[in-house]
Amino acid sequence: MSSVGAPGGRACSRTPRTRTSRSRTPRTRALRSLAFLTSGALAFPLLAGCSTDDEDAAAAQAPIDIAPAARDQIEQGGTLRWAVDAVPATLNAFQADADDATVRVAGAALPSLYTLDQHGRPQRNADYLESAKVVEREPRQVVLYKLNQQAVWNNGREIGAPDFVAQWRALSGQDSAYWTARNAGYDRIEKIERGASDLEVRVTFAKPYADWQSLFTPLYPKEVMGTPASFNDGARSKLPLSAGPFQLQSVDTKGGAVTLVRNPRWWGAPAKVDALVLRAVPFGRRAAALATGAVDLAEIDRGVADRIAVAARNAGAQGGAAAPPPTKSLKTLPPAPGAPADRAGATGLGRERNESALEHLAAEQVALRAFDVRKTLEPAYTQLALNGESGPLADDRVRRAVARALDREKLAETALKPLGLPARPVGSHLALAGQAGYADNSGALGGQDTEEAQALLADAGWTREGAPTRRPDTKAGPEQTPAASSPAASGSPAPGAVVSSPAAAGTGVGSPAVSSPPTAPAPAAGSPSAPASAPASAPAAAAPASGSPAVQPPAVQRPAAGHGMYARPGAAAPGVAPDEGSPVAGAYAPRGTLAPGKGEETPVPGPLGKDGKELTLRFVLPAGPGSEQSRLVGDEIVRMLERIGIRTEITKVADDSYFKDHIASGAYDLALFSWPASAFPATDARPIFAKPVPASDGSLLVEQNYTRVGTDRINQLFDQAVSELDEGAARELMKQADARIWAAAASIPLFQRPELVAAKHDLANAGAFGFATPRYQDIGFRKAKAALNGKNHS
Repeated sequence: MSSVGAPGGRACSRTPRTRTSRSRTPRTRALRSLAFLTSGALAFPLLAGCSTDDEDAAAAQAPIDIAPAARDQIEQGGTLRWAVDAVPATLNAFQADADDATVRVAGAALPSLYTLDQHGRPQRNADYLESAKVVEREPRQVVLYKLNQQAVWNNGREIGAPDFVAQWRALSGQDSAYWTARNAGYDRIEKIERGASDLEVRVTFAKPYADWQSLFTPLYPKEVMGTPASFNDGARSKLPLSAGPFQLQSVDTKGGAVTLVRNPRWWGAPAKVDALVLRAVPFGRRAAALATGAVDLAEIDRGVADRIAVAARNAGAQGGAAAPPPTKSLKTLPPAPGAPADRAGATGLGRERNESALEHLAAEQVALRAFDVRKTLEPAYTQLALNGESGPLADDRVRRAVARALDREKLAETALKPLGLPARPVGSHLALAGQAGYADNSGALGGQDTEEAQALLADAGWTREGAPTRRPDTKAGPEQTPAASSPAASGSPAPGAVVSSPAAAGTGVGSPAVSSPPTAPAPAAGSPSAPASAPASAPAAAAPASGSPAVQPPAVQRPAAGHGMYARPGAAAPGVAPDEGSPVAGAYAPRGTLAPGKGEETPVPGPLGKDGKELTLRFVLPAGPGSEQSRLVGDEIVRMLERIGIRTEITKVADDSYFKDHIASGAYDLALFSWPASAFPATDARPIFAKPVPASDGSLLVEQNYTRVGTDRINQLFDQAVSELDEGAARELMKQADARIWAAAASIPLFQRPELVAAKHDLANAGAFGFATPRYQDIGFRKAKAALNGKNHS
């Protein structure tokens, strides 16, 4: 196994999320906080993408799903209760601990000069801007903002140049007393001044800045940005002023709720609901919160989505009667958190508890009939990250071999096909399908090719002859079984336990998925979540133990619960011998290992090695709940790598230490997590792919490039793109950068994450937003007749 010693790099304060949360960063739901790899001295076999513009335009994209309705079809009044993971630690979206709830408050109560449409394109927000454009390019770039003359803070003061100046000075990076998360873009401004009137603001840049539309969203009042004290502490639990359709009423940390009410000084279309309550609901309790009416809108995982689907089917079968669902339907559902197992022969207290749990579940099922599941593809992609700082993966040939071993199409189908969403691999690190800058540049690396992967490993010196000699007492083939005390024999390993790939590949595809859901990006101010491996021993893996870790990728996708929902067609069940004539497991596969499916590549007979050291990579995964999807994808990756002779050791670690102690410190070889996409990749993606540089203390300054691999040319392309004011030319530079990132074979994009949201039937203009910025003032409950018509047509 490649060894990783002391932390090999110093990361910036912003790290990826380990959960499925979808929080967007300050820049219009699109700020990217990514972590990937690029490589140092690499030969680039192909530096241009292989796709055509037409092919890119036709790339798979799922439409947003928000139950749109005209404002005249929506009732005036009511309260919308929206689930969030936690009460925000700060209301200042430019601080490092800002989260999803922070961004929602800012979106509803503060100015956003630009918002994003469903294709991830910036759009001028007419509620605040009459116009905004570059009026001079030489000798300096000058942007002239003309503000809506009705735009005022809720104390009656006009929004104007003093607010722009205060925000620029706070975020410019020139005053270290301001505790800011990032200064990108603001550090390029030379001066800000009043224009021909109080409604005009002129911003002059010292250096050209292509992503100027990302600035001043959200825009805070000068009362927040004016001094370090007000910036650092004044807006953590309160907002002195608002200028959106809503204004902040209260933050109840103890009660777990943030309440916003209609802003009486709002000049635009008035908010439809009287109040917007962001209620903290742990992800594992969202089904119960929906059923009890505690929330009307909540991001959910596959398990809760399945329950809502079953409830709808039962309601249809019973003609809408409020009878509890049949026992058979209940038994197909994942158990409620904490519910006792339904074991044969259970009697007495155990049976009573089980019956009580079923009754409770039945009541919840009836209540869940009031909800729809709205789904789309989230603007985030799951990727396999390879740490290229040391060990075997420091060799770009080994990284490319890992990448060429992956069947990305199969991995996308594993994650998305069961949900009815487009299952197409992501072809870019810097844009997603539907965005104007999207191009499939994966041709710079090449597709799945087992023979090419094996040749790359051989060229790097990893051969079967170089592997360590097996001990004489080691049993081969199906006769080898894990010791009874091993993690593989006892079920899912505890956090920190290590499972080697032959055991890890033995189960997982056909084993039941853990049903407990998680809680929400982070890595989204976006955010990644990582997969947990399946139990090692097939016979013991009939069901993961309660609390057993299963992790999913950041942006972190919410896991999908269910029994064997992603099982490979024709795959043998754990512990069941394959049919006669089926391929047999490799020489090192323990009893219960799934045999390769028909038509699949035969595994390399035995491990690879060099100078007596076996080629083993450490696959580090979070051990939190709700990681079924990641676990299944991780298991597939393990099997794909085994076919070219690469063994993996899966290490599960606690969620709270995953990024800090492993990803950010470099203590991993392979990791699976997600990152949010961006409307401004030249700015937001650079810290992810920039070549790490030595710090003054001798450590490596990696920013967010947790794979610790980069090239000078990639840096140059980002720098050129962010200064290129011609939009077409800037996109071409980004495509060139993306092709080189692919060729480095360090960050391997796999698929977009699914976005699943439960919403009341009559709730309109809310749900699975995808890239689109919510219009908070248009969200509301349909009028009775409109709601009925909407339900009949859904």
